[in-house]
Formats: sequence, structure tokens, C-alpha cells
Amino acid sequence: MRDEADRLDERRWIQELHHEYRRGRRSQRRLVTGVQTAILLFLFVLWEIAGRMKWIDVLLFSYPSKIFSQIGKDAVSGELWGHVGVTVGETMAGFLLGTLLGTLLAVLIWWSPFLSKVLDPYMVVFNSMPKVALGPIFIVMFGAGFTAILMTTLSITVIITTLVVYNSFQEVDSNLIKVVRTFGGSRRDTFQKVILPASFPAIVSTLKVNVGMAWVGVIVGEFLVAKNGLGYLIIYGFQVFNFTLVMSSLLIIAIVATLMYQAVVYVEHRLLSGRPHR
Repeated sequence: MRDEADRLDERRWIQELHHEYRRGRRSQRRLVTGVQTAILLFLFVLWEIAGRMKWIDVLLFSYPSKIFSQIGKDAVSGELWGHVGVTVGETMAGFLLGTLLGTLLAVLIWWSPFLSKVLDPYMVVFNSMPKVALGPIFIVMFGAGFTAILMTTLSITVIITTLVVYNSFQEVDSNLIKVVRTFGGSRRDTFQKVILPASFPAIVSTLKVNVGMAWVGVIVGEFLVAKNGLGYLIIYGFQVFNFTLVMSSLLIIAIVATLMYQAVVYVEHRLLSGRPHR
């Protein structure tokens, strides 16, 4: 009876420690969120004051109330939603395809050591190239439209994904690979039972990187060829000296990109929450 009571007390003590730990984590998250929000509000207020007091050139930088007024006017008129929809659709396509194709290419390179040695210098050189320079080539090849924008985006996301995922494959503990091979496992068994599970967190984390890379590729592509989209609005705003339109487009991009990033963080948390930490 005493042993049973001791075990119950120990279990309650552990549960209390766990609850206290979770309360501390929640409090810390709330504190971080509060500080982040306060900093953001402070910057917006400072920006508004600087604009109204003419501390900054409002022609170039505008200020928040004008920017939100521009967004509200375009949203009510319906002009904004088509541009946002086009850019978000292109970004999602480049984001998903870039991650998928980059991961598949990393698997192919890992599977063939010979291919890895052949392609390694080409990947390094291609990754160092300014992708904007490839835009005109894609326009000539695919026409001034969605395909050229998508290819510009893929030229950024695919190579980044390939390098990150392939490096994660290479960093897997060699002892785990030796164990599988000692028991007669094939290369396919090694990949399925060791390489892929160990690299899964890196693959999921690559989604975070690709959110930003996809937006860069799409906006660059829209700068070059688009007749609609947020990138087009930025170029149009520069052409007609409506820098409030430019800043409002940038603000919308920042908001949507943040939402996409948070969605990826949520997916990552759900997929990896049950995995043991190394």
C-alpha cells in the first residue's frame, strides 16, 4: 500500500511539474507576442508621426494612414483582390512545385554518388547566379505569362531545396546506416528506414525557406512580364509616382507572406510534435 501511495505521489508530482512547465511556455509565448506587437505598433506610430511632421519625404515613403486608406479604397472597389489572387496563386504554385522537385532531385543525387559528383559544381554555380538575369531567357522560352513567372520562381526554390535536403541526407549518422547494411538492408531500405526519417525535420523546415524564396521569384517575374499581380502594382506605382500604392503593395505582400509562414509553422508543429527529439 505504501509503495502504491508513493507511486501516486510521484505521478502527481511529475504532472504538476509538467503543467508548470507548460504554463511557463505559454507565458513566455504571450510575452514574446506582446513585445513583438508593441514594437510593430511603435514603428507604425513613429512612421505616421514622421510622415505628418514631414520628417521624411512622404512622396517616397508615404505613411500608414495613407497606405491603409489606399488598401481600403482598392479593396472596396474590387481592384485589389484580383491582383492579390494572381500573385498568391503563382506563389503557391512555385512554393509547392519548388519544394517537391527540389526534394526529388536531392533524393536522386543521394541515390547516385556518381551523379552527385557530376552535378555538385553545377549546383554551386547555378545557386550563385543572379536569378533575375534568367528572367528574360524564360520570357523568350515560355512567353510573357504565368509559365515564365513560374520558371523564375522554380529557378530559385528548386536549387535551394535541393542543397538543403541533400546536405541533410549527408549529415545522417553513419552508424545508423551501417546497422541497416549489417543486417542486409539494401540502399532502398537505408533510405526508407534511416535517411528519410532522420531528414524529415529538415525537409519540413525547408518549407519555411521556400516561402520567402517563392515570393522573391514571383515578384521578380511579375516585374518583368506581368500585367496584373502585386509585382505589377509596384512597377505601375513607380511609373506614375504613386509611392503610396507601392508601399501598400509591399505591406500586403508582407502580411500574406507572414500568414503563409505561420501556416507552414503550424503544419511543421503538427507533423513533428510526436517525433522524439534527438
